[in-house]
Amino acid sequence: MDQAPSSISMQNTATRTQVQTKSAASRSTSAQHTIRDNSRQQSLTAAILTLKSLPMADFVFVKKKKKKKKSNVVLELLTYIALRILITFICLFSVEANLTFACFLGRLLWKHYHRGRKRALDNLRASYPEKNEQWYEKIGRRSFEQIAMLAVDVIFTPRLVKKHNWRDYSRFKTVEQAKWLMQGGNGLLMAAAHYSNFEIMGYMLGLFGFNTYSIARPLDNRFISRYLYGVRERVGQKIIDKKGAAQLMPNLIASGATLCFIADQDAGSRGIFVDFFGRKASTYKSIGLLAITENIPIGVGYSRRTDNRFFFEIGVNRIIFPHEWHDKDDPLTWVTAEYTKAIEQFVREDPSQYWWLHRRWKHRPKEENPKSRSKPVSSSLQ
Repeated sequence: MDQAPSSISMQNTATRTQVQTKSAASRSTSAQHTIRDNSRQQSLTAAILTLKSLPMADFVFVKKKKKKKKSNVVLELLTYIALRILITFICLFSVEANLTFACFLGRLLWKHYHRGRKRALDNLRASYPEKNEQWYEKIGRRSFEQIAMLAVDVIFTPRLVKKHNWRDYSRFKTVEQAKWLMQGGNGLLMAAAHYSNFEIMGYMLGLFGFNTYSIARPLDNRFISRYLYGVRERVGQKIIDKKGAAQLMPNLIASGATLCFIADQDAGSRGIFVDFFGRKASTYKSIGLLAITENIPIGVGYSRRTDNRFFFEIGVNRIIFPHEWHDKDDPLTWVTAEYTKAIEQFVREDPSQYWWLHRRWKHRPKEENPKSRSKPVSSSLQ
């Protein structure tokens, strides 16, 4: 009987110890969750702060300025007049005849533009190591044909495609969700690539009355640049010059507009390196930063030609929503990698329509070649 109180006391002590241990473990687990959540929040905050402090050159895809040559207004005007005469002559023939001739010009370009052909073949070999040389030649040559056909597309699109006959020249695939987002008026970013006739997507959006803006760089020839801008804006598509675009974008998004980007350009040493066809590719931060800051989705779209015809499948193969990146440790890198992966997916469906001569892998990450510090590689590896 004398030992009972002592035993009860020991049991109480053990119980208190267990409770304290569980409480400590609970506090530890809670602390770990808090640290993880804080880390994610800090990553998101860092991305937003980065955007606010981002230099204009990085945000609007402008490369380092080179010394500008003095423009020759007379030469520019004569070049413009020659182009308009050529376009008038081209329009005497049907779009089918012009596309056939463009394929011929593309094959000539493939044969005689040695540096471009070598770059395209190198990119194809690195992206599809399982294929053979015959396949690389076939896809590369067809890619050059597509580039030549794009010039014909740009000339004939405003002449042929109208509201009453758009079904004669295009069909839409998996675009309903993107359409409702654009009509919702909360802002949307659309990313595309140098693939087939990427120009017709912005034209069609303007044709159907969507509030869209495309970011573009003006050509060196002011007269040709003005003419091409006019062609693009004929049915309502609006073009923003890269210079000054950073100041306009937040206000445009607040108005519910859709901003369109070509998202597969090499971003230099300052870009984010994400996987593209199994290799790291420098990609601009701007699209991801803008989406994260404004809390708006990103759609990834494409246009794909059918045979040699002036007929296109236009689709949206991925929409990235804000809730998808909120729990990521590095939301900016995740978003950039995600839309780049979506671009790769539609390119793989028909790689012959991608611009393989494009210097997509021009810069390399430091870990691949520390001595180079992300300087451009030789042309044979671009």
